[in-house]
Amino acid sequence: MANLSKLTQRNEFICAAGVAAAGLLLAISKYSREQRRKNLRPEDKIEYFISEKKDTKRVKAHVNAKFFKQLRFLLGILVPRKLSAETLLLVGIAASLILRSVSDIWMIQNATIIESSIITMNHQKFRTSLWKFLAAMPAIAVVNNVLKWSIGELKIRFRTNLSKYLFDQYLKNYTYYKMSNLDNRIANADQLLTTDIDKFCESTVDLYSNTCKPLLDVFIYIYRTTSTIGPKTPLIIMMYLLFSGVALTHLRRPTGNLTIQEQKLEGEYRFVNSRLITNSEEVAFYQGNSREKLTILASFNKLTAHLRKFLEFRVGMGVVDNLVAKYIATGVGFYAVSLPFFDKSNKLLQDNNDGERLRHYYTFGRMLVKLAEAIGRLVLAGREMSRLAGFTTRMDELIKVLNELNDGKYERTMVNNSSSADMEIAVGKGIISFQDNIIRFDKVPLVTPNGDILVKELTFEVQSGTNVLVCGPNGCGKSSLFRILGELWPTWGGKIVKPPRGKLFYIPQRPYMTLGTLRD
Repeated sequence: MANLSKLTQRNEFICAAGVAAAGLLLAISKYSREQRRKNLRPEDKIEYFISEKKDTKRVKAHVNAKFFKQLRFLLGILVPRKLSAETLLLVGIAASLILRSVSDIWMIQNATIIESSIITMNHQKFRTSLWKFLAAMPAIAVVNNVLKWSIGELKIRFRTNLSKYLFDQYLKNYTYYKMSNLDNRIANADQLLTTDIDKFCESTVDLYSNTCKPLLDVFIYIYRTTSTIGPKTPLIIMMYLLFSGVALTHLRRPTGNLTIQEQKLEGEYRFVNSRLITNSEEVAFYQGNSREKLTILASFNKLTAHLRKFLEFRVGMGVVDNLVAKYIATGVGFYAVSLPFFDKSNKLLQDNNDGERLRHYYTFGRMLVKLAEAIGRLVLAGREMSRLAGFTTRMDELIKVLNELNDGKYERTMVNNSSSADMEIAVGKGIISFQDNIIRFDKVPLVTPNGDILVKELTFEVQSGTNVLVCGPNGCGKSSLFRILGELWPTWGGKIVKPPRGKLFYIPQRPYMTLGTLRD
């Protein structure tokens, strides 16, 4: 009774300490938010705009049928053929995981035999079992490291395939120009084409490996335990898997959207830093370093505020995950393990002495605990799937925009222009034909991609060998004329006759030199 009283007091103390720690954490979080609101710095009040379409059709990421459809399309890019190096690596990872599960079962059985021989003081059996255990260690170490290599190599190959596909689309004709100058659905394409690709491929491979191993464990352990101690115990654990998986998946729904927002803010912060490097001379002449500093710090503060919000969400979900997928799952596992040992009709476990019952408990009990842990890892895999949904949505949006730009379609937040109300013009309504030795504009309006009309109609003709100087004040349409002629901007009406691309050479306004040596 005294020991029971001490145990009760200890449990009450642990519970009280846990509640106090949780309350302290919430108080610190609330206090820090209030302090941040009170102590606003100058950069917190700075507002800036980075081109991005803001409308009610905000892209959201959830683990649903749309996500699996998007992921299936992307997997077709990651694994280009049924018989490929990627397929072999996927099979190799699955085989390594099977060997690892078999190794776990063998280690459980052999460790039980070693412990049993120690308890029964059987020296011969102890030496034999220990030698087998030590002899198997190199093979198990090789299996573990082959698995690590296969996962790492698969990540590199996935990233290579997806990067090549996206850069083929991005650098086709003038798509790279249209994405940053005509279309405003994608902000900071460099972030998507570098960091997001890497994180998407890493998340995909991790989800595959972290899901296959628990699934294999579940099937193997269920088969081994069901054939010996009956189906009741594994059934209880599987029912718990179904219930907890559905509940946690619903609670994790915001993870995908928070991941999308995190990547957008990371790209925005990266952009304002690279913008300062690109325009360093202009900033230096204008002495704008103080203003640029405020802009960079404002972007950084937006990012850290979101990261802090995401951290608080993950901590809250982490508490629920640990309770549901680890501690309660282990408790369910212990309860399920106890059923066949308390069942008097089970002759295998009841007709043996205490030593045999102990050996059976260690063998099957450990298997069932491993089964519970595998189910817990499957439940936690839903967290990775919610994160992957965010990256998948980002990749799908990028591919969609690239395909539409390659088809000549772009979307932009247009500004109402009253002067265009009485004109029959529209994006792509103009006609372009190719003919050598002539440039002719026939009633072609000079219109910016935003819909601003610079010249209502422009008609002229230049024959080969004729020298022409185009002059006029700033903003009258000189550069716009050549952007339309060079097919960088879409035509809004009229007809343009010009030589093919290979027979007409353009020089940009700003000097440009590719990377490499002069010989290159």
